[in-house]
Amino acid sequence: MIRTVLAAALFVTAPALASAPAWADAPARSAPTKAERTMIATVDAEQARHLALLEKLVNQNSGTRNLAGVRAVHDMLVPEFEALGFTVRWVDQSAVGRAGHFIAEHRGKPGTKRLLLIGHLDTVFELDHPFQKFERISADKAKGPGVADDKGGVVAMLAALRAMHKAGTLKDANIEVVLTGDEEEAGLPLSIARADLVAAGKRADAALDFEGLSQENGKDMGSIARRSAGNWKVTVTARSGHSSGIFSDKAGEGAIYPLAQILAAFRKELPEPNLTFNVGMVTGGSSAAIAPSGANAEATGKSNIIPAVAIAMGDLRALSPESIARTEARMRDIVARPFNGGEAKLEFEDKYPPMAPTEGNRALLAKLNSVNATLGLEPMAALDPLKRGAGDISFVAADVDSLVGLGPASSGDHTADETVDIPSLWRQAKRAALLMTRLSREPAVKR
Repeated sequence: MIRTVLAAALFVTAPALASAPAWADAPARSAPTKAERTMIATVDAEQARHLALLEKLVNQNSGTRNLAGVRAVHDMLVPEFEALGFTVRWVDQSAVGRAGHFIAEHRGKPGTKRLLLIGHLDTVFELDHPFQKFERISADKAKGPGVADDKGGVVAMLAALRAMHKAGTLKDANIEVVLTGDEEEAGLPLSIARADLVAAGKRADAALDFEGLSQENGKDMGSIARRSAGNWKVTVTARSGHSSGIFSDKAGEGAIYPLAQILAAFRKELPEPNLTFNVGMVTGGSSAAIAPSGANAEATGKSNIIPAVAIAMGDLRALSPESIARTEARMRDIVARPFNGGEAKLEFEDKYPPMAPTEGNRALLAKLNSVNATLGLEPMAALDPLKRGAGDISFVAADVDSLVGLGPASSGDHTADETVDIPSLWRQAKRAALLMTRLSREPAVKR
């Protein structure tokens, strides 16, 4: 959704949060149950199977705009989930120019918690990108498009579910899986593109996101918050003419000076905790335009012509709706300040909402740390939300307790150096299997 107000503006980053403190009250270690020992052993025993599946998925291009490729990844996953007792359906998204979503449901014991597992089928690497194939580069590392983000996450999810199936704990679990086909570049309007995910969030009692595991100083971190992601654009229009008359009452000051002043005011007046604001592109001259894709711009002009138009665009990320509202109000005030010889227009485009660090999310991390104690792993502290981008789980976080980062650790995401840490796949699958088993036995939340 695009919202327009009279204004002109641009912005950059705010001060970072202090690092999240280490987990203070680590749970006491408890021995795994018989079923948990079976899950742990199953993940280890099936490593070769799941690495082969990961290679198969990675070698199928599924760039967001490769609609056939996204559907092909869906088709590869259908038998994997159906073999575990899931009913799978495809939600077509051609209305928003995207392939569609993979949704699978497993019905278990009535009255117990319903879990929502979130991931995605698509990658940022389209058919024309040179980075196309899975490559094993060492015993512990593999490269490839989506090898971590998020095909590695989907494989970790499946490995956990297969371990639960082997141990007999999946039978009674109520689980819904939503793998979107356009996480990397969501279709618009979002009211259509994310309708099924939002509906699933309203049905769920806990949401687990299988995007990548965050690490800090070599330690695994838990993510209980993500910031929003939205776009803005400022367009300044002014009188043009010969540059010899600039700054006069008749000629005005052109479009570029006022835009620069607005951007400087944004940088000085907008910062607050957990807020960042970036200027991604600026153009201006006698004529100027930013392409509808937002990926390039063009302008014409000369040094002796007063510029008639100047445009800036960027993004805005915050941790709460209140922070977004405050920031946008300040931007409007700044953009509305008068200048000689023209006017400015400010547009906002809403994209990903924020996922606030709620008490329910903290409780989920505490339960994950109980699992870590059982597995003999270190407790995981909460990651500073400034260190994680936006994601699909934010669309459900207002309705359900949520935890992010159950996929594998990696490096080079969104580049041709995307590399997955293979041992983290098995560590994450074990964590997820035990956590989902324990959560699935809890009573459903009364609404």
